[in-house]
Amino acid sequence: MAQSSLLDTGIYSLGQAARLIRAEPRAVRRWMCGYKRKHGEGHRHSAPLWKTQLEDAGFEQAAVGFRDLMELRLVRAFTEAGVSLHVIKATIEAARDTLHTDYPLTSRRFLTDGRKIFESAINEATGDETLTDVRARQIVFTHVIKPSLYAGIEYDGNVARMWFPPESKGIALDPSRQFGTPIVVDAGVPTDTLYEAYLAEGKDRRAVARQFDIDPKHVAAAVRYEERLRA
Repeated sequence: MAQSSLLDTGIYSLGQAARLIRAEPRAVRRWMCGYKRKHGEGHRHSAPLWKTQLEDAGFEQAAVGFRDLMELRLVRAFTEAGVSLHVIKATIEAARDTLHTDYPLTSRRFLTDGRKIFESAINEATGDETLTDVRARQIVFTHVIKPSLYAGIEYDGNVARMWFPPESKGIALDPSRQFGTPIVVDAGVPTDTLYEAYLAEGKDRRAVARQFDIDPKHVAAAVRYEERLRA
């Protein structure tokens, strides 16, 4: 992957990705790297759920891009709702062909009832919304409450381009800025940079604001976000 193409991709270590989506690091590694474990006389293998944006970037350590990160948020939500990785992987593979995208989970057309992942569609003849079980390709006329899985995601067409984490006013992850690390939008400074300065200054927000020549409210926003991640 060319260096210039990384500028709009976002770069996250697996540990950083796990922290940002509030998942277990070993779970994220399993999803993105697969695993091999002893089973009886042999070994059981599990392949990664998909090929990441940065798989061919030549990094020594595994890393993911912004679109991977957004998909991982959905994987975490689905697994927490009781959907097995086997079903998630099969659904991704089927939906990839159906929706013609390598990142189908953040296509805004998926729902879950805790057992299956569905693709929503509008019937052009009636205007009604139907639910399609992507794996079985069957229409499901069951009411499913949409979880707020897509809150804060901004799209360019059907592609996730930016994410404003819920309950984090003024904070965004934009792969075109600071390699996708969380930033205070109006200040353009990474939240972790401001938080480390805040700790170094004895938790004096005004001192940090003077140091970076920004409004103290931006420091406060970064501190709230980083402390929420660490909670």
